[in-house]
Amino acid sequence: MAVPSVKLNNGLSIPIFGLGTWKSKPGEVTQAVKDAIDIGYRHIDCAHVYGNEKEVGEALEAKFKEGVIKREDIFITSKLWITFLRPDLVENALKTTLSNLKLDYLDLYLIHWPIAYKEEGDLFPLDADGNIQHSDTDYVDTWKALEACVKKGLTKSIGVSNFNSKQIQRVLDVATIPPVTNQVECHPYLNQKRLIDFCKSKHIVITAYSPLGSPDRPWAKPDDPKLLDDPKLKSIAAKYGKSTAQVVLRWNVQRGNVTIPKSVTKSRIAENFDIFNFKLSDEDIALIDTFDCNGRICPMDRSTESPHYPFHEPF
Repeated sequence: MAVPSVKLNNGLSIPIFGLGTWKSKPGEVTQAVKDAIDIGYRHIDCAHVYGNEKEVGEALEAKFKEGVIKREDIFITSKLWITFLRPDLVENALKTTLSNLKLDYLDLYLIHWPIAYKEEGDLFPLDADGNIQHSDTDYVDTWKALEACVKKGLTKSIGVSNFNSKQIQRVLDVATIPPVTNQVECHPYLNQKRLIDFCKSKHIVITAYSPLGSPDRPWAKPDDPKLLDDPKLKSIAAKYGKSTAQVVLRWNVQRGNVTIPKSVTKSRIAENFDIFNFKLSDEDIALIDTFDCNGRICPMDRSTESPHYPFHEPF
């Protein structure tokens, strides 16, 4: 079954549903990507910092060789890690990702966070006291280097991730190629309505990461609320004969958000994909919207001192 696509502001299209690979272990992700492609996924979301792009590349290479897909059939996103935001480092970082993924070009390349870390060292550079070392690189300068990568054919589209509305506006003020998407955490406990409305007004698509509330995040506490166990969601799911995960994913897709749940379990990858044969009522969409409690699970709280920390702003 073909996944519906969303038109981007540069005229290209992105499949509205994809496979996330954050936290997918290198030993598991190759099979997960192969399974996803066989099930019908045509959008894979990657990032340098996930540490598994080579294994994703092996899966893509295998499916190209089998003739299951051609390069133009699949949409591949990756992200520029924040130790490489200095403009002179951007192109090589992208080329490293392309080499790892065994690709000639990306469909979409994102600035992973507006925050910059100290360059040319560890991916999470620490000082003697164990605190993150930040850089004064400004993502606006990074953006110009990304535009050069588009002109060289290394990526077809560029965008941002975890940017607030003011940060997006700063990029737009200097951009000759505007961002096509802002990839942000988005689920019923953090519905991002104001940011979505802002991005829509600028013709920027939202991509929703952690759409299931990322229950396997390493820093989860035992007493943290679990989105998929929410009794109100369970009752909606029962009405449609679907799982709570399917209802939550359908809610994001129906709002027009590109949605990228992560899984390495074949049955779950298939279940997540099985959301295009039902539709939530407007009333249920509105009801799920009321679950918002600013329940952010990826606060990047080691970087609150950075001048570019995105979550001090209201949206």
